[in-house]
Amino acid sequence: MADLADGETTEMKGSGASPYVLRNTGGVYSCTCPAWRNQSIGIERRTCKHLKKLRGEAEELARVGSTDAPRPTKPAGETGDDANEGPPLLLAHAWTGEDDLTGWWMSEKLDGVRAYWDGARFVSRLGNTYHAPDWFLEGLPDTPLDGELWGGRKKFQRTVSIARRQDRSEHWKELSFVVFDAPALDAPFEERLAACAELRAKHAKHHEHARCESLAHLREELARVEALGGEGLMLRKPGSRYEVGRSTTLLKVKTFHDAEARVVGHAAGEGRHKGRVGALVVEMPNGTRFSVGTGLSDAERKAPPPVGALITYRYQELSDTGVPRFPSYVGLAIDKAWPAAGDVSAAPAKAAAPTSSKAREVAPAPSAAKRRFEFADGSANKFWEIAVDGASHTVTYGRIGTSGQSKTKTFGDSAAAQRDAAALIAEKTKKGYEER
Repeated sequence: MADLADGETTEMKGSGASPYVLRNTGGVYSCTCPAWRNQSIGIERRTCKHLKKLRGEAEELARVGSTDAPRPTKPAGETGDDANEGPPLLLAHAWTGEDDLTGWWMSEKLDGVRAYWDGARFVSRLGNTYHAPDWFLEGLPDTPLDGELWGGRKKFQRTVSIARRQDRSEHWKELSFVVFDAPALDAPFEERLAACAELRAKHAKHHEHARCESLAHLREELARVEALGGEGLMLRKPGSRYEVGRSTTLLKVKTFHDAEARVVGHAAGEGRHKGRVGALVVEMPNGTRFSVGTGLSDAERKAPPPVGALITYRYQELSDTGVPRFPSYVGLAIDKAWPAAGDVSAAPAKAAAPTSSKAREVAPAPSAAKRRFEFADGSANKFWEIAVDGASHTVTYGRIGTSGQSKTKTFGDSAAAQRDAAALIAEKTKKGYEER
């Protein structure tokens, strides 16, 4: 049967006037037909009659796998809110800045893909199998391990593209399985960490931890990791057991927050981005919609995440109206699920107390939140800023390097000012302006 190479597309006649476009992106096959787009499962597990016709039904079923594959069993006696969703993972809370973390175990928060080794295979948070080659698995024990498939700092999207492939390719040589816990060992964290350090596998290694000496030490380490391009820190309570679900014994410390949103549309680009996507129109679990135009590569603007896909975005804080400030695209959220109604754990985090001097410098008061966008195309180097303050907003624009000129507009209430600001921002991102 015919097939598509990585990055290749083909067209197939459907019931409508326009043909459907079939694409292979890193081993994940997609189709523009409604049957593929409207499925409520992860994009890596979707198929349709057009893909089956192209690749063969048996080949497609082998690729997407069975939706009722058995999931690993949680350790005896363990319970938790997330115990029935995927493997029995320990999940973190965000540090609010209130607890004293002196004496806790500190490690870098890896910007990779969470993977649970159940003794035979790697399983995602949603219970899907990561198809690692046999040579990558050599030396791993037949007991569970908790860790991250990691390709290095600033390589999240590359790591995702490799992990979600179905072909057990040589690309896995770019990844390592970084182990930070041994869930089946009923012992304090220090003993489980020591067990991880004894691991002897060519493509796996244990994650280094160090004692947090003070708040100043935490801030110094956070600044060091972020300066290297890392995502943040993880803090583990000394002597704690492995729990299933979210636990206050595991805290994440970051200057910026991450969250998931669902793509509901694509805003056409203008200027430098004319002919491709200028921004993703996304929706939060609570229904709030906003645009994400920063962080997309030129290739992603040409072939953006499809409508219905879940993405991870990074942001500084929430505005007074609950809209993420300075959102930036990170990548497809292949191991996350759209939360059920009322799941407050999925809500984006409000701005916490600053955890470093950097956080204090970049977080202006929300009462007059200013956002800056820039546009560069040949000889044109322009900026555009908007600051919302109560029931009014002020727009400042001009050439980069000048103070520009400003205009203030007043509305009936703050909600109206926010809505108009959002519309103006969407208009600018469509024209190719990028947030700075």
